[in-house]
Amino acid sequence: MPILKASKGFRSFLEELSEKKALKVVKREVSVEYEAASILGREPNKPMLFEKLKGFSAKVAGNVYSTRELVASYFGIEQSALLWVMRQAINNPEKTQEPSSRKNAPCYEVIEQNVDLPSQLPALRHTRGDGGRYVTASVFCVEDPEFGVNLSFHRMMLLPDKRNKVAIRVVPRDLFTYLKRAKGELEAAVTIGNGLGYLLAAATTVERGYDELGIANALEPQNLVYSHNGLPIPADSEYVLEGRIYETPAEKEGPFFDLTLTLDAVREQPVFEVKIVSHRLNPCYHALLPGYGEHRVLMGLPREPTIFNEVSKVVECLDVHLTPGGGSWLHGVVKIRKKQADDGIKAIHAAFRGHPSLKHVVIVDEDIDIRNLEEVEWAIATRFQADKNLVILKDAIGSSLDPSADRINRKTAKMGIDATIPFDRKKEEFKRWGFEPVKEEEC
Repeated sequence: MPILKASKGFRSFLEELSEKKALKVVKREVSVEYEAASILGREPNKPMLFEKLKGFSAKVAGNVYSTRELVASYFGIEQSALLWVMRQAINNPEKTQEPSSRKNAPCYEVIEQNVDLPSQLPALRHTRGDGGRYVTASVFCVEDPEFGVNLSFHRMMLLPDKRNKVAIRVVPRDLFTYLKRAKGELEAAVTIGNGLGYLLAAATTVERGYDELGIANALEPQNLVYSHNGLPIPADSEYVLEGRIYETPAEKEGPFFDLTLTLDAVREQPVFEVKIVSHRLNPCYHALLPGYGEHRVLMGLPREPTIFNEVSKVVECLDVHLTPGGGSWLHGVVKIRKKQADDGIKAIHAAFRGHPSLKHVVIVDEDIDIRNLEEVEWAIATRFQADKNLVILKDAIGSSLDPSADRINRKTAKMGIDATIPFDRKKEEFKRWGFEPVKEEEC
């Protein structure tokens, strides 16, 4: 059963945050050129709502799902349960109901007669290094005759001289494969302003053909509707863009201020030609600030269960954490219960299988708090020997987000640190000691 009895959705969560006085409202007029992003970046973990964007009638919300506390609040669970809830949804997807009619769907309350994306979407330009204004919370829904529906995030750069087209960043994953199988042309429906269940499912990497809509439905019930081009999308999305992806002719996409707080490279990328723009009455555009809390949460949180699943195949895995210093993407810490001398080494290799973009991983024992990086560093300092417990993988395939990796073929070196207690030593020798508790009145 889904952990929520009914779909909450983007707009309802904003209302909930407002009622709790957890939503900062910016009432003055703000520009989409640098200014809105700068304000979001000052308090990157604070949900914000911009009421007036210069040149646009729509409101803009950002930092909405920017902390694990906010994600847990959305689902009504404890933060400690997030990994287990995500793992349950990935391992046990719930089949969705048949999509309903477009007639009463909120996302189709307004259908624009003409497509003019730069004037219709309050997309932000984040930094002066960016190649243009970017749509960042855009989830693509596409379909393949054999593998079925696929959900995935892809940033979209507006093209001022081509008002109905955007350049989209496509990495070699499922959408890339679907596009190749469709001989370079593929129908797509893009939604902006979605509930958290749908976003987390779209951010999850699973084997091709796996039911990502089922993952979303296992987190919260999905009320779906068929788009005009026959793709199942959330009925309560704030915006829907429908059209066709073309591999050629390509457009230059980038630079883009990305997860590692560096500029991603300029590349020749496919184009999404938009034929229909629809939205809710008084829409609220979701601006996902790159590089900071919301970006990291939505990137990292769905990867922790996939690491957990792989590590659990070879050792007893207890917990996984992708750390903020690595953008919640490149660096991870895995907690295991060690039963064999080589369990730490086996866990390192499994972690890299569970998240191929992972660059550095540390394996620790059950007594270490993996969300306390001082404790992790202490485990490395006291339990790790570089000549015995270090794994280095040369010429591995890593992440395109790593500026030190080869930007063309993603070749990189990876490192795993086994910071668990040596199996041939007594655990008592490595115990972390502390002082006896003293009552306050005795001090």
